[in-house]
Amino acid sequence: MANSNPRDAAIMKIKAKMEKAHPLFTDECCIYRVPHEIRKLNEDAYTPKVVSIGPFHHGNEKLVNMEGQKTMYFKEFIERTETKNLESFVSCVQELEPKVRGCYSDDIKLREEEHVMVILVDCCFILEILIRSYFHQRSSHDAFFLSPRLSTYLKYDLLLLENQVPFFVLEKLYNLAFPSTSNPSLLTLTRSILPHVIISGNRGGLSLTNVGRIAHFTDLTRKLLLLSSDLSISKCSREAHVTHLYSATQLREAGVKFEVNKASKCLLDLQLSGHTFRIPFIRVEDFTEVVLRNLLAFEQCHCMDEAYLTDFIFVIDFLIDTDKDVDLLIKKGIIENWLGDSNAVAKMFNGLAVNILTSDVNEKYCCILKGLNDFCEKPWNRKVATLKRDYCNTPWRTVASIAAIFLLILTVVQTVFSILQVVL
Repeated sequence: MANSNPRDAAIMKIKAKMEKAHPLFTDECCIYRVPHEIRKLNEDAYTPKVVSIGPFHHGNEKLVNMEGQKTMYFKEFIERTETKNLESFVSCVQELEPKVRGCYSDDIKLREEEHVMVILVDCCFILEILIRSYFHQRSSHDAFFLSPRLSTYLKYDLLLLENQVPFFVLEKLYNLAFPSTSNPSLLTLTRSILPHVIISGNRGGLSLTNVGRIAHFTDLTRKLLLLSSDLSISKCSREAHVTHLYSATQLREAGVKFEVNKASKCLLDLQLSGHTFRIPFIRVEDFTEVVLRNLLAFEQCHCMDEAYLTDFIFVIDFLIDTDKDVDLLIKKGIIENWLGDSNAVAKMFNGLAVNILTSDVNEKYCCILKGLNDFCEKPWNRKVATLKRDYCNTPWRTVASIAAIFLLILTVVQTVFSILQVVL
């Protein structure tokens, strides 16, 4: 028997390889592994602490203890539904499984039946959590509500980019479980777990209609942040370009006045009026970095053309260089520091911008930054600011400075009169 042609063997292998080829992402893709260059800066910020959701962290040994609690929640959710028919829930997820698989950036290694089980249990677990949280329901075996620590970690685990399930699956299962229109909407239930860290405005009037299509909880958090902005920042052009901005202390030395933007509670609403720079209040606490990092990672992976939180961090990174800049913003009531150390706050904000790609800054921010830079670069403004700082920074010093000037004028007048008397 003749040996096969090496070329034919190579062609067969290449064809087999071509048949297995598939795109890295699909149109449905919305749940991503955080890029390595970003993730390596703070692994903990992207890794769940108590519970895995979805396939990315399924099987993590550090989270396996909570699988029993998840199964208990799953069981109790099925029992509280109007249908109480497990088969209908399995069929629902089984039908959606190919679409769900396409929502993840990685190739999911789980078999179809295992993937269906993971998605079904995790989604029903989340729905049970939302219902218990919304209606303030407790039980004697409820680990999450009996332990404030677990409850806090759980809340933030549900916001991690890698720890998501598609929102449309939650909707399908919730509507299947409670077809009656008398029940609260899923979005209403979801508000109970949203972070107050960056969304402190009124969330009560938001509905699925004005939020638009929701990919998952990370996406929903970002959408509500944009919707709460008074500047309608999401409609801005992104053709503007900025290369630098002076730090907060440098801006103050040039005469820029810092104030809290009390007219808005949205983090993104920066305003410049004359030489007064208004920045919304932000409380920096233990989980602030976790929320911001995951929202930034989502923008980097999914919506670079509308990376408005990235724009904000871009500005803050310029404003804060050292602990002195943080102290200035704390003094002005813009930052409330729950970390204790101003250096920690500066390090956090500066660290957020590392390895983050930025396209051109949105037009509204560009106008603000250009206005600040132009103001600082006028020598007269810096001289006036220096005089105010050195001679008029307190009421008593202002009075003393005015008195000194008045005394100097009187001295000059007296000297002139003395000279005139001698000459005449």
